[in-house]
Amino acid sequence: MSTAVPSVAVGGAPLTPAQVLSVAREGAHVVLSEDTRKAVRHGREQVEALARGEVPAYGVSTGFGALATRHIAPDLRARLQRSLIRSHAAGAGPEVEREVVRALMLLRLRTLASGNTGVQVVTVETLAALLNAGITPVVHEYGSLGCSGDLAPLSHVALALMGEGRVRDAAGELRDAGEALASAGITPVELGAKEGLALINGTDGMLGMLAIACMDLERLLKVADITAAMSVEALLGTDRVFAEELQRLRPHPGQAASASNLRAMLADSPIVASHRGPDCNRVQDAYSLRCAPQVAGAARDTLTHALLVAGRELDSVIDNPVVLDDGRVESNGNFHGAPVAYVLDFLAVAVADTASIAERRTDCMLDVARSHGLPAFLADDPGVDSGHMIAQYTQAAIVSELKRLAVPASVDSIPSSAMQEDHVSMGWAAARKLRRAVDGLTTVLAVELLTAARALDLRSPLEPGPATGAVLRTVRERVDGPGPDRYLAPEIAAVAALVADGSVVEAAETVTPLA
Repeated sequence: MSTAVPSVAVGGAPLTPAQVLSVAREGAHVVLSEDTRKAVRHGREQVEALARGEVPAYGVSTGFGALATRHIAPDLRARLQRSLIRSHAAGAGPEVEREVVRALMLLRLRTLASGNTGVQVVTVETLAALLNAGITPVVHEYGSLGCSGDLAPLSHVALALMGEGRVRDAAGELRDAGEALASAGITPVELGAKEGLALINGTDGMLGMLAIACMDLERLLKVADITAAMSVEALLGTDRVFAEELQRLRPHPGQAASASNLRAMLADSPIVASHRGPDCNRVQDAYSLRCAPQVAGAARDTLTHALLVAGRELDSVIDNPVVLDDGRVESNGNFHGAPVAYVLDFLAVAVADTASIAERRTDCMLDVARSHGLPAFLADDPGVDSGHMIAQYTQAAIVSELKRLAVPASVDSIPSSAMQEDHVSMGWAAARKLRRAVDGLTTVLAVELLTAARALDLRSPLEPGPATGAVLRTVRERVDGPGPDRYLAPEIAAVAALVADGSVVEAAETVTPLA
């Protein structure tokens, strides 16, 4: 029996980051209501009336950017739109990931469906049809300055709507767009007045990557609390510093949530209980243990702000010019990507620091001078075996890279279009480096998890707590326990997959809910 494909309604209510992820990564279909079609028709009527008039209108009867002073005769306006897309489809470099292109397509569809861009209904329906057919235009890494929209990336999508350029079909095969559209029964769009501009003048690429990153980081920050708790156990640390009354003295919401998770993960832990008595001479743990909720909590609060910005953007209409509800068509600057670019850069800082403190906890477990009785590098026979020595090198290399990726892109405006576009956001670049940072954090947390799991096994006969034990058992389903040195790269990859697919959080939440 076939399973129905989930769907997301576009038009009307704003999209959520979770809906963006559903379409972009999980292949949910998009649907358009009749009310959405009605709004699009109304907007198109205003543009067509303007095109018939004698007063020049930007993007309708004029050129673009620094060429906006040229009036375009009616018989050249269809060519104007085609020329705009062809010339702006000038990206270069590697292909952008499928989920990013699908997010970009969805968010441009969302703006077109508002009725404030003046496109034809058939243009909206065709873009929806491409998404539902799994046809993904080839978009390249470089070409967007994050202002006047993600112009080059969106132009490659618009080119495919015209039946030109290259696409990947639902099976991932590289094909000519016209051939792929024909195979799917989709007729290419004949662009009318203003439509070329409406298809490319948005911040949809950077916003799509922000929405996806926010969803991934919600999961990863829970994982960071889980791995921190396992490291606390492995290093015979104390849970007293995470007490609620201590956290209330500094009432940051993210810190409170992270500390709550640490308490839940360490509850009823025999390892923690084993050194809780008056004979314990441990006064203070290292900062990487004791301050875990302060650092992870700050990252959570940064994510909360980013989600606020993403929500506002997902409720925005980004185009220039726009068709207002009273029929006026007005130029504006809403295409500038600064609001999105800033939080993309801010998240990269939070990701780098979350990874940095995780790497420090890993190093503690490997250092015989600080690990409180664990073998050097958790090796089976130190000297003969190296244990997790080089796994920490890999982690450290990634953390170093994350620090470089945390350098903001949004301060690096560079002028273009003969100084007409003299200040740009670089939001696309900020989004691209954040994606690499999220991938890096996934691996860094995987190495801490792999190392903490080994250390907990080496604490036997002491047992971890119920929640950390559930995570340990999940890791052991993919990776063997302590023993002589073996090929370690596949184990890191296997645990990274558990982090990325949600299995680690699911294992913990079989025992206790996490904030």
